[in-house]
Amino acid sequence: MRQPEQHPSAPPTTLDIRRDTHVSDIVAVVQEAGLNDVILVGHSYSGIPVGQAAAKLGDRVNRVVYLDANIPHNGQSFIGGWSERGQQTVMQQIMKSGGWWPPPEKADVDGHDLTDDAITKLVAGSTPHPGRTLTEPANLIVSLGDIPSTYVKCLMDGHEPTEDVSLLLRSDVWELKEINTGHWPMFSQPEDLAALLIDAATGGAGEGTRRSGYR
Repeated sequence: MRQPEQHPSAPPTTLDIRRDTHVSDIVAVVQEAGLNDVILVGHSYSGIPVGQAAAKLGDRVNRVVYLDANIPHNGQSFIGGWSERGQQTVMQQIMKSGGWWPPPEKADVDGHDLTDDAITKLVAGSTPHPGRTLTEPANLIVSLGDIPSTYVKCLMDGHEPTEDVSLLLRSDVWELKEINTGHWPMFSQPEDLAALLIDAATGGAGEGTRRSGYR
């Protein structure tokens, strides 16, 4: 995402930051720099704006990599597929935090293959997330199944992709790669993750890869 100083006006408040803000920022960076053959990578929530941006950018995008990420569904928000209780919890957290989703605490990241130092670094570096981006529905203009994509599944965060991802993996232009670590591989297994991303970017099918249609 663009830094605040790159926006034409003062840094936005939480009420100004919407899901479309994140999508527009990605699209703007690619278009303003005249980039082509782009590979977009989205982790966790970021899979939603990255998937939407890829749809808008068309042929400028070579591949999308979803890193243990949510994927956008037309008309559905980030929390739209959660249980009613889960949605209520997030909404309460946003309301209590003045429109922000609070950053993770130590208990939230335990059990994800992280050292104590990594947990300290992750928690200390995390910032609140603008709440509206989690509750506003996505708007897709093309099918994600038509966009060449790699889904990276972190196995300690669940051994199988979610049902929606599994359906997309039936596409001839989607593939699945796996990494045996938790939800934050950039902290727990950075070298393995880097190798995996390079492999995805160059079209390889390295160890730990299961191609689309694996079921």
